Amino acid sequence: MQVGIGLPSTVPGTTGATLCEWARRADAGPFSTLGVLDRLRYDSVDPFVALAAAAAVTERIGLATTIAIGPLRRAAMLAKEAASVHALAPGRMTLGLAVGARPDDYEVAEAAYENRGTALSRELAYLRGPFDSAGIGPATKFGAGGIPVLIGGAGGAALTRMARYADGYVHGGGPPRAFASAATKARAAWRDLDRPGEPVLWGQGYVALGDADRGRDYLLDYYAFTGPFAARIAAGVLTDADSVRDFVRGYAGEGCDELLLFPTTGDPDEVDRLAEILS
Repeated sequence: MQVGIGLPSTVPGTTGATLCEWARRADAGPFSTLGVLDRLRYDSVDPFVALAAAAAVTERIGLATTIAIGPLRRAAMLAKEAASVHALAPGRMTLGLAVGARPDDYEVAEAAYENRGTALSRELAYLRGPFDSAGIGPATKFGAGGIPVLIGGAGGAALTRMARYADGYVHGGGPPRAFASAATKARAAWRDLDRPGEPVLWGQGYVALGDADRGRDYLLDYYAFTGPFAARIAAGVLTDADSVRDFVRGYAGEGCDELLLFPTTGDPDEVDRLAEILS
């Protein structure tokens, strides 16, 4: 299993200088990938802009949206953004997509929340078909031989969407046993559509190594829209070396291919703290 690290692009107040310093340190460390999350109505940096900045200051680390909220963007613009990051960092881009869970993101985007699943399916079909002849550059492909596409989401519709259009699945977080349950369902959906091989399986978690209280406060705010469930998410943040190592071992044992550990503060020293634990 490979282990990547998130960029603090959704931590309020994060500056461009911080994002670039974070990316440089991650590129020099043991990490496989830099990941980004996506929110519209929040103090955050657009995921594709954040990855473009990271692409400019790194050389070898992968770049991934895990996830971007597909239906907030028109299909052609979504393809253009992903292809542009791919052009800046050839062979390093992975496009993770899901529908998102916040109605207010859809409200400010003037997009239909109720039809978001159908909209994402249309976008995925576009990426794997009409995009090739649309004349949109930079030229690339989505899927095999091009930009890998991953799908997130917990429901049966999301897993079917993953099996039909994508290369793998992104789990939204939680303990290894939660990932194991989702992975089993993802593999079953893959087999149901007679896809050869198995889906690539990604997982993620949150870390707060330098300031645990600040990290928990961020998660309570970021996930406030979930109500009482936000407290459960905040309680699961990894705050020391033992919890990180146990989490990584647990995901590896459940067959995860790539695990991203997302920050809950913008302190670039978090990159070094996590690198030391993983080394």
